Amino acid sequence: MNNITIYDVAREANVSMATVSRVVNGNPNVKPVTRKKVMEVIDRLGYRPNAVARGLASKKTTTVGVIIPDISNIFFAELARGIEDIATMYKYNIILSNSDQNKDKELHLLNTMLGKQVDGIVFMGGHITPDHVEEFERSQVPIVLAGSIEESKQIPSVNIDYEQAAYDSVKEFIDRGHQQIAFVISPLYEPDISVKKLNGYKRALAEANIPVNEELIIEGEYTYDSGIEAFEKLLEAPVKPTAIFVGADEMALGVVHGAEDKGYHIPEDFEVITSDNTRLSLMVRPQLTTIVQPLYDIGAVAMRLLTKLMNKEKVEEQTVVLPHRIEHRQSTRE
Repeated sequence: MNNITIYDVAREANVSMATVSRVVNGNPNVKPVTRKKVMEVIDRLGYRPNAVARGLASKKTTTVGVIIPDISNIFFAELARGIEDIATMYKYNIILSNSDQNKDKELHLLNTMLGKQVDGIVFMGGHITPDHVEEFERSQVPIVLAGSIEESKQIPSVNIDYEQAAYDSVKEFIDRGHQQIAFVISPLYEPDISVKKLNGYKRALAEANIPVNEELIIEGEYTYDSGIEAFEKLLEAPVKPTAIFVGADEMALGVVHGAEDKGYHIPEDFEVITSDNTRLSLMVRPQLTTIVQPLYDIGAVAMRLLTKLMNKEKVEEQTVVLPHRIEHRQSTRE
């Protein structure tokens, strides 16, 4: 397969390379008859403009880098979908990379993407460290965080109020008369979304004068198996919980199935509220009562914010907090 160049198209269409370039880039200063002739040659030869070469000429590659922990996790997949749709709307291509929540890999991917001359980056990571912030600030192109917290608010970001969402969930349990409320959470780092949720959990208990029982706080991974293990640990606690707040949907499925496997029933024996409202929360029986955080919107708003920053448009608010609510389904009693 010969690589067809702009030179080949120009020669075949009997026009200058500048004219072919104008047609490819949608420049209006080309006669319709000439444009039609060039497009016919492009189609016939199968010419594909080299995005990198075009980028070098225009200093823009119209490519955005997206770094996420794990595309196979439905939480990040729904976020990435929002990013992708808005990127497509604004005619940006996406380079997507998985970082596995590994700091070294995250920083390596960041530098790799910047080396590929991307025009901007959407970054998702569980734990944003001072090293991350230093790298972000050194970047020549804008970076927006999606569903990730950076305490100093120096880096533009889109999230919900995770602490308030957890508080609302636990307060709901308390209002239903629960005293023994467990919290199954993904790894706790500072300053992290999990820590925000833990703070909300503790604040709701403190307001109701319920002491925090550390044996009811189970730390695990974001996975289904981790949820099953967490439930087994809760059964070993001297005082068993009657309600369980879970920090991620995949873990919540593990908790529910772990309970069913041991002969318990949800919500009769344990009421459960989960955190993400991914499709998983509807794909289990009983369907899960959940915090509704608009994952698609977090991705979409982050990408839209990035387009504004890339185009040097005025941005009113760099730290965007989207609204949340609780959706009642079958894992809590009426």
